[in-house]
Amino acid sequence: MDQVDPREIQTLQMYLNEYGRQIEILTQQLGMIEQQRLESSAAIETLQAIQENGDGVVLLPIGGGALLRVKVLDAGHVLVNIGADVSVERASADAVEYLGDRITELEALGKKVAGSIEQLQGQAAGISRRLEAAYRGAQQAQAGQGGS
Repeated sequence: MDQVDPREIQTLQMYLNEYGRQIEILTQQLGMIEQQRLESSAAIETLQAIQENGDGVVLLPIGGGALLRVKVLDAGHVLVNIGADVSVERASADAVEYLGDRITELEALGKKVAGSIEQLQGQAAGISRRLEAAYRGAQQAQAGQGGS
C-alpha cells in the first residue's frame, strides 16, 4: 500500500487555508461594492425627490439619530465625488446620469468578484476532497501497519 506523504497533507491544508482567506477578502470586497451601489441608488432617489419637491426642504442626518430640516439652496447643482477624494460640481441631471453609470460599473464589478469567489470555492472544494482522500489513505495505512 502507498505511504501517504505528510508533507502533501500539510501542503493541501495550507492551500485550503489560503483559499479560505482569499474567499473572505473577496466576500468583504463584494459587500463594499454592494454598499457603494446602494448609496449611489439612494443618492439618485434623493436627487430626483428634491427636483420633484417644490419647496426644497430635506431632512439632513447629523448623527446620533438627529435630523435637521434644511432648505436646499441650489437643487440644480450637486458635488459628486469622482474618486481619490476629488469632487466636482455637476448639474443634477448630469449627477444622476453619472451615478447611474457608476451603478452599472459596480454591478459589473460585483458579478466579476462573485465569479472569482465561485471559482475559488470550487478550487477549495477540490482541495478539500483531495485532503480528505489523503487523510483516509493515512488512516488506512496506519490501520494496515497496526494490524500486521
